[in-house]
Amino acid sequence: MKQQVVLAVDDLSVSFRVRGQDLQAIRHVSLALYDQEILALVGESGSGKSVLTKTFTGMLEDNGRITSGRIMYGDTCLSDLKRDREWDQIRGKGITTIFQDPMTSLDPIKTIGSQIAEVIIKHQQKSPAEAKAQAIELMTRTGIPDAAERYNAYPFEYSGGMRQRIVIAVALACHPRILICDEPTTALDVTIQAQILDLIKQLQREYHFSIIFITHDLGVVAAIADRIAVMYAGQIVELGTCDEIFYDPRHPYTWSLLSALPQLATAASGLYSIPGTPPSLFHDIEGDAFAPRNRYTLAADFKQEPPKFDVSPTHWAKTWLLDPRAPKVEKPALIRNLHARLVALTKSEMQISQKTGGPTSDE
Repeated sequence: MKQQVVLAVDDLSVSFRVRGQDLQAIRHVSLALYDQEILALVGESGSGKSVLTKTFTGMLEDNGRITSGRIMYGDTCLSDLKRDREWDQIRGKGITTIFQDPMTSLDPIKTIGSQIAEVIIKHQQKSPAEAKAQAIELMTRTGIPDAAERYNAYPFEYSGGMRQRIVIAVALACHPRILICDEPTTALDVTIQAQILDLIKQLQREYHFSIIFITHDLGVVAAIADRIAVMYAGQIVELGTCDEIFYDPRHPYTWSLLSALPQLATAASGLYSIPGTPPSLFHDIEGDAFAPRNRYTLAADFKQEPPKFDVSPTHWAKTWLLDPRAPKVEKPALIRNLHARLVALTKSEMQISQKTGGPTSDE
């Protein structure tokens, strides 16, 4: 059965005007998000993950603009929307975002319950009494103990993990079609992180929305993502199913990201780090943007940008190593059989969290 596309990005480019120069933050990105899937965007800081998703909600900074391409959400061309009044039909009920730091999303002088209820009243046109009852139900669903009693608590009275659960409850109050999770677990310790990931996956199955999950850590999405898009220097350089990216990665940058997973560090080898720095996006990039940092680089990498090479019907990568004329190169030994190891580790962390109190252990 053909999957339904809920968001389609076609040849999108985004630039920012910075100190009199144009910075090309997104460079000709095409992408589809399917109904009820979890799509992970991974890459180093500055690779363009958050900028890309900000175009889906019209949240680019004032000095940013879409320079080419289009974004379709159903029959609506998001890249054509200009006014907040137009975006009000999309933000929240259509597409909503959970950010990394819940304290930047919550009003410190309003009670937790009232902030959830306000969203319910706005997006579902419920009465205050109905909104309060639904808010308490959402708090319970997201793992807040004694939700009715804690309805009138303030954000500072909650731990970081509990605040992140409240932000998830606020997002779900909108009944979104697409939920963007922008590094939602980065500030949490590993046990609470596992709980939040488990909660997001559970709620996605229950409410049937699609998720775009942004992270710099491939290990975070090993057990929850359906597909993974690897971003570097404003482009998607590899895209495939979760199994394909972990079992059969093809781009050297993906190899480097996988090799740098903290879970692979040992006392003898230490933690792998990718050499060099990403290129400046103030200038046009000739060839493969990753070439100067790539230990497997070819002469062609410095001359011409590689096209997409299909590995399977669901997997492609932009690297000259996939050209039939290129020499055969094996992925590093460090990352072989990686997916099974990471899934086992994530499940172990989730089991530990459940034994220590499940969703309420981050109070």
